[in-house]
Amino acid sequence: MKYKIIDDGILILGKDDFVIKDILECGQIFSFEKQEDDYIVYSQDKRARVVKNEAGYKILTDDSAYFENFFDLKTDYSEIKNILKKVPILKEPIEFGKGIRILKQNLFETLISFIVSANNNIKRIQLILNRLRKSLGRDMGEYYAFPTRDSMLKKDETFFKEIGAGYRAGYLYKVVRQVDENKLEEYSELPTLQLRNKLIELSGIGPKVADCILLFGYGRKDVFPVDTWIAKMYNKYYEPLENREVIRRNLTTQFGDLSGYAQQYLFYFIRSWTG
Repeated sequence: MKYKIIDDGILILGKDDFVIKDILECGQIFSFEKQEDDYIVYSQDKRARVVKNEAGYKILTDDSAYFENFFDLKTDYSEIKNILKKVPILKEPIEFGKGIRILKQNLFETLISFIVSANNNIKRIQLILNRLRKSLGRDMGEYYAFPTRDSMLKKDETFFKEIGAGYRAGYLYKVVRQVDENKLEEYSELPTLQLRNKLIELSGIGPKVADCILLFGYGRKDVFPVDTWIAKMYNKYYEPLENREVIRRNLTTQFGDLSGYAQQYLFYFIRSWTG
């Protein structure tokens, strides 16, 4: 994919490997908003507006280097899609979500966001995270940064209930006392399975949430998060099976280091079955 760094952001040339709707609405991020035809995405203390144009897209930001990495612009998704298209069940999902790119998100923000996401819907997840930003995040002028662990440590469990976290309030209260940003970075040195087990030891993190943090925070593409949608897909295209851990192992065995990419194309497509 061709792109160009310009004074006020990044120009994306073409629409085959970058479609902002596919990227932001495929379930990997919750801190964004749609304004008419534009999308605004938030990450840590950064913000970018993504505008569609005839040539492709323009990413308006004052930190091009950050969002070049965030949108994973240096990775050749055409090559990845060409490999995965050889698997028959992936042909239609890849065409449907051809513009997906797996974002490189901040570890602490990803951890908190996916704890909030457990058994939750998109609108409510976004509402809770917005309240968290406004209550504890640094005021950036027109928006609020994602809060630091230190700012979250100052709040008790009641605070997290008051912003709408529900039963997840206790998880949030505990997890910021179990791990900090530096410890999460240190975990990056661990092999995937060992890192997965470390995450599952933390409050509010089960197997599926751990796999999401591995994929969207740590960039581990050898994981395959399995939720209700993926389980439905597996039962439709593979075999009747209820054990999601076995489903996960079978799919990671099949797709190997491309598991994360395959999961995103399939998840985005299957979720569209019912809108």
